[in-house]
Amino acid sequence: MLIAQLTDTHIRRPGMLAYGVVDTAIYLEAAVAHILALDPRPDAVIVTGDLTDFDDPEEFARFRAIVAPLGLPLFPIPGNHDSSAGLLAAFPEIAARCAGGRVNYVVEDFPLRLVMLDSTVYGRPHGTLGDEGLAFLDAALAAAPDRPALVCAHHPPFLTGIRHMDVQNLFDAAALETVLRRHPQVAGFTCGHVHRAVTTTFAGIAATIAPAPAHSVSLALDPDAPPTFHMEPPSLSLHLLKDGRLVTHRSFIGSFSGPHPFFGPDGKAIGTPG
Repeated sequence: MLIAQLTDTHIRRPGMLAYGVVDTAIYLEAAVAHILALDPRPDAVIVTGDLTDFDDPEEFARFRAIVAPLGLPLFPIPGNHDSSAGLLAAFPEIAARCAGGRVNYVVEDFPLRLVMLDSTVYGRPHGTLGDEGLAFLDAALAAAPDRPALVCAHHPPFLTGIRHMDVQNLFDAAALETVLRRHPQVAGFTCGHVHRAVTTTFAGIAATIAPAPAHSVSLALDPDAPPTFHMEPPSLSLHLLKDGRLVTHRSFIGSFSGPHPFFGPDGKAIGTPG
């Protein structure tokens, strides 16, 4: 199974630029074209929050229009720039999977179960799963102890060293860790929010933050650094389930020289003397 992960697309209304600089729609269009060109094509796309910039129905509609050509199962959760209610209104097919006003649901359609968690706190940048989300996760994992699962949220439950992002991460990370450690079938945890590709371990499993397809939060590890962003090469995460193991790749979006062969028809490395 192959999963593409989009995150932090921050779509705005036509003619509006994120932070006065970034035409995020163009970058999402490029990401969609990139996914469509992948071979093999992913089985599904997850979107780990901040689909929109201002939780605007028109922004959600524009997001849906841009990703429509994918023709792939799409499983979003909200970020702090969205709201649970806004996402559920924009995605009635996701609302049908959820109970109550939170965007917590499980995708059972594939060899890898996708446990999608709503970590948003309305009007605030930080995240929590709350008692409801933690209980949902515990029950969802307990229901299928023999099937591998990827747990997805918007906010990271660990520190990255980028201070202005770390102060707005998942506030109930310790409770999440307790739940995850009860379920050894969890193959990985992934999230967004930080606009950078980050890898660590959490609760004894691989944990990744996916990069954003547009602007990147600056890699500023000085605790006194101001919050800024750079226009680094855009990319996305690809999660491959292979022989029961989840492997995450970073796939850069764009046109690059290659592929170039290492070896010629004679089996010799190209450029070998003689």
